[in-house]
Amino acid sequence: MAARSEARVRGTTPRRGLWDLVAHPVRRVLEEGFMAVLGVVILIWTILPIYHMAIVSITPLTDAFAGKFWPERPTLENYQTVLFQEHYFLREFWRQLGNSLFVALATMAIVLFVASLASFAISRLKARYGHVVSNTALLTYLIPMAFVAIPFYRVMSDYGLLNTLWALTFAMATFATPYAIWVFRQYSDTIPFELDEAARVDGATPLQLYWLVYLPLMRPAMIAIGTYALLLAWNEYLYAFLLLHNEERATIPVAMGFFLNTDDAPWSLLMATAIIYSLPPAALYYSVRRYMVSGLTAGATKA
Repeated sequence: MAARSEARVRGTTPRRGLWDLVAHPVRRVLEEGFMAVLGVVILIWTILPIYHMAIVSITPLTDAFAGKFWPERPTLENYQTVLFQEHYFLREFWRQLGNSLFVALATMAIVLFVASLASFAISRLKARYGHVVSNTALLTYLIPMAFVAIPFYRVMSDYGLLNTLWALTFAMATFATPYAIWVFRQYSDTIPFELDEAARVDGATPLQLYWLVYLPLMRPAMIAIGTYALLLAWNEYLYAFLLLHNEERATIPVAMGFFLNTDDAPWSLLMATAIIYSLPPAALYYSVRRYMVSGLTAGATKA
């Protein structure tokens, strides 16, 4: 301390000891090495289940539990069986895939329509108590989805929607919309209000302002939230199992559960079905991934 004070008085910088010169690079290497090892562990932890699923999908049914790192007789017969519906559990595969696609796309459309209109009214038209509504809507996520499954069943029964794809669509839209409104409002607050004022000076009505100014500028957020809503509905099992009662109306997640209704479950076919079912959302996500981060994080620091 005395040496540092004396050096400070003299206007000189105290000399760094040999240990300081060596310790800093070593500490940096250790930190980078630790992060690299941690990243590899997380990568393996993430990839291993997917790898196992892919390996089982190309393994013959009789060797599904052989425990091999790579199957001795890899085959694509399981995928052929799925695509051509050549198994009892797969006789409605394409119909069920269409059901999943309908529910996912309809949920996405409803969420984008409702949430964009609500956020437009709250953020751009300054609706009274709008911010309270958008923030309060997030409180619905304090209640787990499973807790309101029976009330949803009762509501859909009262409206005659049980065993219809619309029942599942409306349920999924209900759960996705509050979050969508909140994200849209946050993103909308980053758009300069001078654009709205200029459009109003030119005689734009609120509907024209929404369609010609608001929606084009909200594109990144709409793509991100649309993908979120689609994936939420695409992967849903509990409500699909509860609200859809027969094989023709079932979605793929529920249909894959039928594979487990027997003591000798065809695991290779189940994994092949899962791989095929995971391809559309994966392709969608990677096609719009450049919008995901900006759409979900823009405005995150605003109050």
